[in-house]
Amino acid sequence: GLLTRLQTSAPTIRTLSSNSFSQNIPSCLWKLGRLNHVAIAVPDLEKAQSLYKDVLGAQVSETVALPEHGVYTVFVELGNTKLELLHPLGEESPIASFLQKNKTGGMHHICIEVDDIKAAMTELKKKKIRILSEEPKIGAHGKPVIFLHPKDCHGVLVELEQA
Repeated sequence: GLLTRLQTSAPTIRTLSSNSFSQNIPSCLWKLGRLNHVAIAVPDLEKAQSLYKDVLGAQVSETVALPEHGVYTVFVELGNTKLELLHPLGEESPIASFLQKNKTGGMHHICIEVDDIKAAMTELKKKKIRILSEEPKIGAHGKPVIFLHPKDCHGVLVELEQA
């Protein structure tokens, strides 16, 4: 009857052993870590600092100039991550050109930690992901960073930072 038909027509469920599954995944020499920060370009750094500190009650760092990157930075602590407020420093600042296109400011990039930035660079180049510098630069946290081209990352400028 019906029970016999159900038993014979039931699909076979296959389980994958962890060994057969892991053999199909290419091994990576580096790993993504946690979201370090979301960077926001701001036309008025003092107003932005005041919003996060005085209005929203966040812990806000002092302003730090990073001439090699053409920016002033301020970090806003958020418990599980940070915001990085960016303001132009100098005529050649990438933030100045961003603010010309986005007068009120906006999200500039995300920063994700990696455990081996050199291995990440090598592998990403093999995968045709463009890196915006030949070598890592020292970022706002005093650690090596690289930026990945937004056209290769679905429209998002991605910063990778050595953990």
